[in-house]
Amino acid sequence: SPQEVIRIGQIEVRYLLEGADTNGALALFEAVIPPNARVPVPHRHVTYDETVCAIAGTCTFTVEGHELALAPGHALFIPRGAAHGFVNRGNEPARFLATVTPGVLRSDFFREVGAVVNAGGPPDLKRIGEIMQRHGLQAV
Repeated sequence: SPQEVIRIGQIEVRYLLEGADTNGALALFEAVIPPNARVPVPHRHVTYDETVCAIAGTCTFTVEGHELALAPGHALFIPRGAAHGFVNRGNEPARFLATVTPGVLRSDFFREVGAVVNAGGPPDLKRIGEIMQRHGLQAV
């Protein structure tokens, strides 16, 4: 369902539109990143661009070595192939909307990574790397 909250450790992802809802044009999801949460490894998207729009808190993104604190009302375009990562160094949860174009990143990606991360103990990075690769992401 569109309201399903997918948990990856402390991070929450909620898909608002899947690619299947938009004839593949885009996918849209909301992410909530608590302060100092464990975040994904820096990565690049092979087959899609991502546009991030901050709606609460501040999330610091690093794109190709350039750091930007994304505060509410600000947006960031991350072209396919650009190495990027993010972290919440603030005191409140950061919330942003992410649009993926074309809409090839499905919610299954986050469910699969969540299952590995939420299994307990140190996450199996090899398994996460395999999931990333299958969904068009490369760790950098």
